[in-house]
Amino acid sequence: MKRILITGANSFVGTNIEKWLIREPEQFQVDTVDTMNEAWKKADFTKYDVVFHVAGIAHVNPKLEMAPLYYKVNRDLTIEIANWAKEHGVKQFIYMSSKIVYHASKSLKGDWVRKDTKPDPNDFYGDSKLQAEKGLKGLQCNTFKVAIIRPPMIYGPGNKGNLPRLGWLAQKTPVFPAWHNKRSMLHVVNLAEFVKQITVREMSGTFFPQNAEYADTVEIVRLFAKEHGHKVWISRLFNPLVWLGAKFLPAIPKMFSDSYYVQEMSKMDFDYQVISFEESLKGLEIRKTMH
Repeated sequence: MKRILITGANSFVGTNIEKWLIREPEQFQVDTVDTMNEAWKKADFTKYDVVFHVAGIAHVNPKLEMAPLYYKVNRDLTIEIANWAKEHGVKQFIYMSSKIVYHASKSLKGDWVRKDTKPDPNDFYGDSKLQAEKGLKGLQCNTFKVAIIRPPMIYGPGNKGNLPRLGWLAQKTPVFPAWHNKRSMLHVVNLAEFVKQITVREMSGTFFPQNAEYADTVEIVRLFAKEHGHKVWISRLFNPLVWLGAKFLPAIPKMFSDSYYVQEMSKMDFDYQVISFEESLKGLEIRKTMH
C-alpha cells in the first residue's frame, strides 16, 4: 500500500492522478491538500510515503511585476513543502516541473530537446520552475528520493487549453494549410500511469514522459473535422499564409512550429502510454469560440 499526498487540491493534473490511482484501492491511498494560506501544514505528513507536488502558478502571459510571486509560489513554496516532507519521514517527492524550463522558439524554426539539451527558460515562469528543481535536487538523499517530471503540453477532458480551441477551428474553417509539424504532448491518463509506475518503483531522477506519437497540427484538424462531420480542404496552397502570418502573429508559430522531445528520452522499462493520440482526441470538450 502506497500512501500518497497530492499538494494542490482541485488542480486538473492532481484530480486526474487521484482518479487514476484510487481505481486500485488495495494498492494506493490518496489524499489531497490545498497549499493556500499554509493549509498544507495541517496535514499529517508522517502518514505518507509519497508527496506529489502539483501546486503552482501557471503560465498565463505573466507580467514582469508578477515575477516575485512566481518565485515565491513555484520555487520557494515547493522547496519549503519538500523540506517539510523530508523532515516528517516522506520517502519520495514527485515534482511537476515543465518542458518550459527549456528555451522555446517563437518562430517557425521551432525547437526540440535532446538528452544533452541544457535548460534555458524564456522567462521567469520557466526559471521559477528550474530554480525549484535545483533546490529539490539539493534535498535528495538515500532516504528522500526526488523525482522531477518535465512534461510537454498536458491535455484531457476538462482541460482548457489550446487543443479545444483547435478543435473549434477544425469545425469552422473550410480550408487549412498542409504545414506539418511535430509536437510532444501528453494525455493526462498517460501522465497518471507514468506517476503510478515511478511511485511503485520508488524512482528518482528527471523524467520526460510524452505520448507514444508526436502530434501534428494538420492531423489534429483533420481528425477533429472528421469526428464532427465537417469537410476541410487541406492544401499546401495555403502554406505561404503561414510563413507570412508568422512574421506578425505570435499565435502562428505556436500553432505550426515543431516543439518536441526526442522520443528516446521518454522511453522507460515500463509501459505508461496506455492511450493513443488519436483515441485521446475523442470525447474532448470543444470550445464554442476561440476566446
